Amino acid sequence: MTREQAKKAAEELVSRMTLEERAGQLRFDADAVERLGVPAYNWWNEALHGVARGGTATVFPQAIGMAAMFDDEFLEKIADTISTEARAKYNALSSEGDRDIYHGLTMWSPNVNIFRDPRWGRGHETYGEDPYLTSRLGKAFVRGLQGNGETLKTAACAKHFAVHSGPEALRHHFDAVASPKDMTETYLPAFQALVSEAGVEAVMGAYNRTNGEPCCASPSLMKLLEDWGFEGHFVSDCWAIRDFHESHKVTSTPTESAAMALKAGCDLNCGCTYQHIMEAYDEGKITEEDITRSAVKVMTTRFLLGTLGDEGSEYDTIPYEVVECKAHQKMAYSAALKSCVLLKNNGTLPLDPNKCGTIGVIGPNANSRSSLIGNYHGTASRYVTVLEGIQDLTDGTNRVLYSQGSDLYRDCVEPLAMVDDRIAEAVAVAKRSDTVILVLGLDETLEGEEGDTGNSYYSGDKENLLLPESQQVLLHKVLEVGKPTVVVLMVGSAIDLTEAEEKADGILLSWYPGALGGKAVADLLFGKESPSGKLPVTFYRNEALEEMPDFTDYSMQGRTYSYYQGTPLYPFGYGLTYGNCSIRDLRIDDKFAYVKVKNDGDVETDEVVELYIHDEDSPDAPPNPVLCGFKRIRLKADEAAEIPLPIDPNAFTVVDDQGSRIPGSGKWKLFAGFGAPDRRTEELTGRKSVCKLINE
Repeated sequence: MTREQAKKAAEELVSRMTLEERAGQLRFDADAVERLGVPAYNWWNEALHGVARGGTATVFPQAIGMAAMFDDEFLEKIADTISTEARAKYNALSSEGDRDIYHGLTMWSPNVNIFRDPRWGRGHETYGEDPYLTSRLGKAFVRGLQGNGETLKTAACAKHFAVHSGPEALRHHFDAVASPKDMTETYLPAFQALVSEAGVEAVMGAYNRTNGEPCCASPSLMKLLEDWGFEGHFVSDCWAIRDFHESHKVTSTPTESAAMALKAGCDLNCGCTYQHIMEAYDEGKITEEDITRSAVKVMTTRFLLGTLGDEGSEYDTIPYEVVECKAHQKMAYSAALKSCVLLKNNGTLPLDPNKCGTIGVIGPNANSRSSLIGNYHGTASRYVTVLEGIQDLTDGTNRVLYSQGSDLYRDCVEPLAMVDDRIAEAVAVAKRSDTVILVLGLDETLEGEEGDTGNSYYSGDKENLLLPESQQVLLHKVLEVGKPTVVVLMVGSAIDLTEAEEKADGILLSWYPGALGGKAVADLLFGKESPSGKLPVTFYRNEALEEMPDFTDYSMQGRTYSYYQGTPLYPFGYGLTYGNCSIRDLRIDDKFAYVKVKNDGDVETDEVVELYIHDEDSPDAPPNPVLCGFKRIRLKADEAAEIPLPIDPNAFTVVDDQGSRIPGSGKWKLFAGFGAPDRRTEELTGRKSVCKLINE
């Protein structure tokens, strides 16, 4: 069914509804209209890294981990798998009369906000800090969710429009003031790409105001969507319209808020404020045309999904048995392998079970399921923690000792115990081990969304970039023992690992790697596969926060790899492998880059070829080279290849202070490497990017 056909069908159906029935379709928990054969429908479902909150589903690595794959082709396949499971669950559950929340086909994903500040608790829901990377990955995810059939497989949603990226505690009343340049250059590109290039079916407004206008009723933002050719429906974030009168104080009553949002173009309300639509109509604040317009939009989406009318969908026969099937679990395991980032290796990794002797596995995340799954997660039928993965891999070869070592953030594990009640045990385990694997980090209770986290004091955001004090003590005490020690870090954001960088033998960042993440981590530690992930965010030292703008300042100056002038702990785009790849040559032809790559090592590995560009003369260019192309490749030992990479069309433009994208200076430097072309990357890898000067 084409959009035009779906719209005509929606118009005909809506014309037969009463005005009250039309208004009832504009809430996330839409009413049934039984006399017209319209079943009740709950619009709220999540698919951030698997079908979430609705029972059993394949749990993939958290979004920030999938961003670290730098692999949009594979991410599209993952999203297609997620939509397959969503259809399977919808088919099975709706046939049982279950039309509850989290069981529908409208998936409120992906989150394409920019992870501009490392303290933001929801940053791990995003694809990182770079607009180009976020755009590429977001488009792939939307295409995978929506499919290429005659009907939508599921309906994707670009959120949170716009600028939203913390602080969580202030989001309900905060005005995110961003310059025209930062809007065009950083905050808007991913949304524009998802609308104009991927045809995303829905856009969700943010809680905050942007430049004075509440995002769910912003004339400026709605005009942008119109200019980009948006044809789908607009949905509010949950209870965001209530914030108009309770927090932003731009209205005085729920009725005024409902009217303001609907007239501005917010078609669907996640929350309860649209219960006041008929009051707004009776008071003359909105018209029948306002209600009808939005009702047609949301019903058009339902027709496009094949859930209304007689035609149905080609996806109606997807069986429930595909949910968490072996093929999907294998894909989740592969994603975990590709997402892990090797931050340090002094030669200790990969471990050899026949040589590493007794293994001490220590740390609060070593045997934690919570540290596997991030937030907005489904429920797996089986989880493999890091401890279990190591035990399974070394079974029959090595003795594995275990100590929790510390609580995740409290100063003791047992309520009646003394401070640091597991430290002595951790030290004892370390002393009796030949090799130590120390598993540290956070989970969704320490970084996440306001209201969804147990860390209520900071509302999900981090106060600083340090590990919780209990883990700092544990790290120091275990390293002090002096045994070969590898740190596995399970987090969704930047952490200052200065002590581990100085004293540990290896550091593997696993993010929140999904239900089978422990198996993937073990296989990487012991060399069954080579790590190959790259950082989609900068890992700063904690003192860098003093140099950055305040968390509430949305200026990009001093933030992210594009504008940060200090020396990071680990730079954007960085990640080691067990291979030894090098860039041999770079040539440019018709805005394509051709990069010759050679694996000089004796280990087959994936690598990510990264292109960066810098305008040498324009005063409007960011101070540092920016990502403009990437490609994940796989090279056997001693294999060479020439890799074609399209260069981002915007690479040869800049954004001026008025927010206009204009041609660049005509003189650029193009860099090809396995990370950003900065001094810290060169220091960590021992390699320089290959550079070519482009003159137009």
